[in-house]
Order: sequence, then structure tokens, then C-alpha cells
Amino acid sequence: MEEPLEIPIINDLTMVLGSISQSKATGVVIDFTDPSTVYDNVKQATAFGMKSVVYVPRIKPDTITALSVLCEKASMGCLVAPSLSIGSILLQQAAISASFHYNNVEIVESRASAKDLPSPDAVQIARNLSSLGQIYNRQDISTDVLARGQVLGEDGLRVHSLVLPGLPSSTTVHFSGPGEA
Repeated sequence: MEEPLEIPIINDLTMVLGSISQSKATGVVIDFTDPSTVYDNVKQATAFGMKSVVYVPRIKPDTITALSVLCEKASMGCLVAPSLSIGSILLQQAAISASFHYNNVEIVESRASAKDLPSPDAVQIARNLSSLGQIYNRQDISTDVLARGQVLGEDGLRVHSLVLPGLPSSTTVHFSGPGEA
């Protein structure tokens, strides 16, 4: 059996990183914090020679750019993961592949609470599809009918959020084309 890490439990990242860097040859820091502190956390980890894995919902693109520049200058790796769910990542990849074959797409999610709607997963899927430069749902690009879901961006992509207490969280992406039922 491996021996315990004996990492002190304190609310001071610099002290924890210093302790780990003295006792271990290499290390990885996993950051689950929030967008306002993630850059400084990765900067400190990099200063101690540790790579970072970052999972911060709603992280801003300019923060990702800043992290990329910081880690490139330091020759240190940093993985920014939009999701830690393998199923979510596979759904995103499948949605990108399917979008090349369909012009009509809508994202439907269910959640038990109205916190953070649309969810980070739905927003990430929408961003991925929007970055492909397609216009979706051309026949119904109207934004004045609220029951049709929230349109994210200028490409007609809609997200529908169902919120009911006790409802299991899920995200689905629906595609269709002419003549398909």
C-alpha cells in the first residue's frame, strides 16, 4: 500500500502547493473553484512547477486565453475541461458530427433547479455548434416567441430548459431534416 500524502488541510493555496512541491517530484493541481480565482490559482501552481486541470463552469474565453499565454510562457501544461463527464463530452462530439448533416437543431435540457440556465453543458454545446459557422432553423429564426426557447447567438440555435424539482439532469440535442419524422 502507498503511504499517505500528508497534505496539510489549510485555507492557503501557497502553503499547500509549497508542501506538495517539497515532498513530491511532480504534481497536478485540479481546480474546481470559480472564474474569479482560477487564473491566480493556476499561476501559483505553475510557479511551483505543477500542471493544472481546470474545471470551472462559465469560465470566460478571455480567461482561457490568459491561461494559455501564461502556461505557454512557463512551458507548463494546463487542461481546461468544459466538462468532466465523459457522456457530456461524447454528446458534444456527436452533436458536432451530426451538425454537418442537419440544418435544424435544438438543445433540450432538464434540471431540478433553475440555477444557471441554460446550463454550462448546454451553453458549451451551443458554442461548439455556433463556431461551425452554420445558420440553424432557418424556417423559424424568429426570436419573439418565448415558448420556442432561448436563441443563443445569431445562428438560430435554441436551448429549451425544463425545470422541475426532483427531475434528473439531462441534456439532449435534437436534429432533423426535410422528410424525416
